[in-house]
Amino acid sequence: MSTIKSTVLLCLVFIGIVLVMFVISVLRVPQLSVEEMRSKGVFLLPTPRDIAAFELTDHMGKKFDRSSINGRWSFVFFGFVSCPDVCPTSMSVLGTVDRQLQASDPELAEQFQGILVSVDPERDSIENLARYATAFSPRFLGVTGPREDLVGLTTQVNVAFAKVPLAEPAPLGSAAADVAADAYTVDHTGNIVIINPRGHYHGFIKLPHDPETIRLTFQTLASQF
Repeated sequence: MSTIKSTVLLCLVFIGIVLVMFVISVLRVPQLSVEEMRSKGVFLLPTPRDIAAFELTDHMGKKFDRSSINGRWSFVFFGFVSCPDVCPTSMSVLGTVDRQLQASDPELAEQFQGILVSVDPERDSIENLARYATAFSPRFLGVTGPREDLVGLTTQVNVAFAKVPLAEPAPLGSAAADVAADAYTVDHTGNIVIINPRGHYHGFIKLPHDPETIRLTFQTLASQF
């Protein structure tokens, strides 16, 4: 009789363990290994790098500095408003990630911050940045500042940018000179820069950008930090 009871008890314990493991597997936030991230174009620094003091301006006219990137995971794209392809595509991907997080886990979504840093300060006014950045998510920030201040930040996160004329400049003093002065594009690094809640440069995500990869990367980093 005691043998039957022991067998039944062991069966119940086994069933209980199986049920617990099933619940954990269902509720566990999906994560990526370092190898899986790398295969998807996500590269994490072996040791995150502190970012030295900088000062820019966000699309609300407020100071954007070290304190603005503390406390949340910032996914930062360096581009410009009139960019024809890569910028709107990458910002749209970040917007998709933000909406998915808001729908699935609003509390976790509060740790996610999407930021567009404009590297075309001559044309991207605060008003333009406000319309552009928030079109992808009302929670996103548009940021810019003088070129020298932008360089101070971009060099710390391995981002390069350069103004590139689209045509030969018109002769000085001609009627077309003013038009030609605005005929340029901006070449820039297409990575999404990851900054951790301590304000350290944590890694980057190469092109092409995929919503699932970014969401899983964020979930993994947030759960392990």
